[in-house]
Amino acid sequence: MKLVGKQTWIFENEVYLQAAATAVGPTETEGPLGEQFDVTYQDLYCGEDTWELAERRLMKEAVQICLTKAKLEINDIDFFLAGDLLNQNVTANYTARDFPVPFLCMFGACSTSMETLAVAAALVDGNFARRVLTATSSHNATAERQFRYPTEFGGQKPKSATFTVTGAGAALVSREKSLFRITAATIGKVVDFGMYNPLDMGAAMAPAAASTIRQHFQDLKTSPQDYDFIVTGDLSGVGSPILRELLREEGYDLADKHRDCGLLIYRTDQEVFAGGSGCACCAVVTYGHLLKEMEKGNLRKIFVVATGALLSPTMMRQNESIPAIAHGVVLEAVKGEK
Repeated sequence: MKLVGKQTWIFENEVYLQAAATAVGPTETEGPLGEQFDVTYQDLYCGEDTWELAERRLMKEAVQICLTKAKLEINDIDFFLAGDLLNQNVTANYTARDFPVPFLCMFGACSTSMETLAVAAALVDGNFARRVLTATSSHNATAERQFRYPTEFGGQKPKSATFTVTGAGAALVSREKSLFRITAATIGKVVDFGMYNPLDMGAAMAPAAASTIRQHFQDLKTSPQDYDFIVTGDLSGVGSPILRELLREEGYDLADKHRDCGLLIYRTDQEVFAGGSGCACCAVVTYGHLLKEMEKGNLRKIFVVATGALLSPTMMRQNESIPAIAHGVVLEAVKGEK
């Protein structure tokens, strides 16, 4: 691995996304991508007694299915990297309790899926590990309870609000050849444009996404035309046009190259406000939909940029602004591999 420019890693050895798996809740099941997820549930409890246990079940099932697809056992894994949205990353920590391998708990808010994938690829490329398992999750009801109000409260929200995705995604990174090669990653900086509204996270995260994408283009001397899609995690309906405008001002026209996971995962007639968000948003769309499009030959090369709002209820009560970050990973389809 080598650092190119200021923030981009190029993986000099062949590093692959060997397998991936997803599990989602009812609203995601009813969306346009519902049939592309591995496990679907018809209620938010997912057969458990609490929402927190439901989220843990989603992550654990995604991990187990990912291992099954790779025809491996947990003892074949060198490191487990995972994170979520809940205080102290309890979903990831408690899931790791059931998988006895070295564990690195990571937090980048909704950017965690690409953060864990980038670090996993770096570990494998640098010969620090043979196989690294990554996972991330979110749950609409657990996130609402922690960051805003429980769903039973029935508080009204503005159209700028996003709808936390209920789901989990897991991915296995190794040197074993597969259909999907990880070729580069751009690590983001924390960006704060002075946004204060936790019900408008798309606007808060868009500058961070623009910063990472711009730096990626500059580091690698590439442009939007070098990719089939530039995919953001959860800017949704508010943040996506802001991102495009910010990059246009920098001389980069995303045009029809941009897609946002928060807009892909739900239908326009679903009651999800501006669209999807949450740690699971980018994870389940990337691992459940985009990889299938690459497998079919519809996509050759994509740059997936997961975005995260690094807020907390405590900081919001102290009238702090919302810092944000975005991490991106380049995935390329490999011809002739199965």
